[in-house]
Amino acid sequence: MTPVSPPTFLAQSTLGRIGPQVVRPRYDRAAVEVGIVHFGPGAFHRAHQAWFVDELLAQDPRWGICAVSLRNKEVQEALAPQDGLYTLARLDETLSYRVIGALREILVAPQNPAATLERLAAPTTRVVTITVTEKGYCLDPDGKLDLTHPDIQHDMRHPRTPASLIGYLVEGLRRRKLAGAGPLAIISCDNLVDNGTRLRGAVSQLACQYDVGLGRWIEENQYFPRTMVDSITPATTPALKERLEGVLGLTDRWPVQRESFAQWVLEDRIAPGGPDWASVGITLTDDVAAYDRAKLRLLNGAHSTLAYLGLLAGHVTVADAMKDDELRAFVVNLMREDILPTLRAPGGLDLYSYVDTILRRFRNPAINHLLAQIAWDGSQKLPFRLLGTLLDSLEAGRPIERLCVPIAAWMHFVRRRALEGVRVTDPLADRLFDIGRASEGRADRDLGPFLTLDPVFPPALARAPIFTQALARAYDELAPRAQL
Repeated sequence: MTPVSPPTFLAQSTLGRIGPQVVRPRYDRAAVEVGIVHFGPGAFHRAHQAWFVDELLAQDPRWGICAVSLRNKEVQEALAPQDGLYTLARLDETLSYRVIGALREILVAPQNPAATLERLAAPTTRVVTITVTEKGYCLDPDGKLDLTHPDIQHDMRHPRTPASLIGYLVEGLRRRKLAGAGPLAIISCDNLVDNGTRLRGAVSQLACQYDVGLGRWIEENQYFPRTMVDSITPATTPALKERLEGVLGLTDRWPVQRESFAQWVLEDRIAPGGPDWASVGITLTDDVAAYDRAKLRLLNGAHSTLAYLGLLAGHVTVADAMKDDELRAFVVNLMREDILPTLRAPGGLDLYSYVDTILRRFRNPAINHLLAQIAWDGSQKLPFRLLGTLLDSLEAGRPIERLCVPIAAWMHFVRRRALEGVRVTDPLADRLFDIGRASEGRADRDLGPFLTLDPVFPPALARAPIFTQALARAYDELAPRAQL
C-alpha cells in the first residue's frame, strides 16, 4: 500500500505554491508592524475588518493586527502554524478567493496577559477593534457596566490582572497614560445599540471604581467612535475546506467565507495619526445612527419577515424564500412602501438603491442563510427590527396592515413550535412555550397572552385598537398556512 502523504498547510513558506486564481497579499509581510489590537478574532472579524486592513496594508505597513482571544485558543492553534494566514472565500455568482495576511500576531489573553497588555500600551498601537458579541461587554439591561458580573468583580479586586474586555482596556489605557503613549481609537464592531458611547461609558465607569482621575482622563483623551458593520458571513464548513484544498493545492485549517458585499460605517471622530480608513472604502460620517437605523429596519426587518413568513411557507433559506413570487413581492412592498417612509437618509446613502442592493443580496444563491437561524431571539429582535417602524407609522397616521403580518407570523411560528413540543431559541423561551401551547390558532383567543409580553410590546402599543385590530386580521389570515 502506498503511504498517504501528510497535508501541506498554508503558511508564509508555501504561499508561492498557490495558483494565480487566488489573490495573495500585495505587500511585504515582513515589513508589516502591529498597529491594531483586535479582541475577538472570530469568523466575522477575519472576513470583514481584517479584509479592510489587508487592503490598507498594501499602501501603509503600520497597521498589522494583533488578534487577541479572551477565552479560547482555537484561532491561535489553527492559524499560528500558518503564520496568521488564512483564505477568504467571497460567495457570489462567481466564487473568488484571497489569502489574508493582516494577522501578524495571535494571543490568548488568559495564557499571555502580559503580552496582551504590552500590545495595548505600545506607542505603535493606535487602534483597538472589537467583536466579542454583546455579552462580552458585561453590561446590565440599562446599557451600563454590570458591576455584579463575575469578571468585573474580579477586575475591581485585581485591576492589574484583568479578566474582562473592559478590564483589559482600562489597564492598557492606564499604562498608556503613565508612558505618554498617545490616544487610542477604540472601535466596537458589535451590533450593540450606540456601541461607541456604551463602550466609552463602561470603560470610564470601571476606571473610576479605583481611580477617578484615570476615568476622567479616558473620557477626555480617548476616542470611542460609533460604527456599523455589515456582511453576511456563514460559518466555515467542511465543504468549504474541501473546496479550498482543490483551489489552493494546500490545506487551510480555518478559512472563512462571506458574501461579496461588505460595509463599514465609522463615526468621523477618530484618533489623529490613525489609518486612512476612507482610502479602502470605509464610510466616515457624523451620522452613524442613520446608517444603523436603515440597516436595522430595511435589512434586518426584511430578514425577519422572510424568516417567519418563509418558514410558514415551507422554505429553508433566504435564497429559497426569495424565489417565492408572492413572498418576494410582499417583502419588496414592505421595504419600499412601509419602511422607507420612516427613515431619514444619511448623506452619501441613497435609500432606494440600498433597498435594491439588499434584495440582490437576499437572492444570492451562494449564501446558505437558514431562515430558522434568523428566526432565533424574535422577542429581542422584533422591537428594533419591525415594531419601531410600526410605532413610527402609527404616529404618522400611515397604514400598518402590512407591518403587522410578520408580527403575526412570528406568533404562529412560536405556536407551531410549541405544539411540536419545541422551545424556540429565545431569552423568553419558557414563557413563549407556555403561550404557544395554550394557543388555538384564533386571534380572539391567542393574541392577549402574546401582547402581555412587555419586553416585546410596549403597553401603549398593546392597548392601541388600530394595532390590535390589524394584528388580529393578519393573524387570522395566516392561520390556514400555519396548520401543522
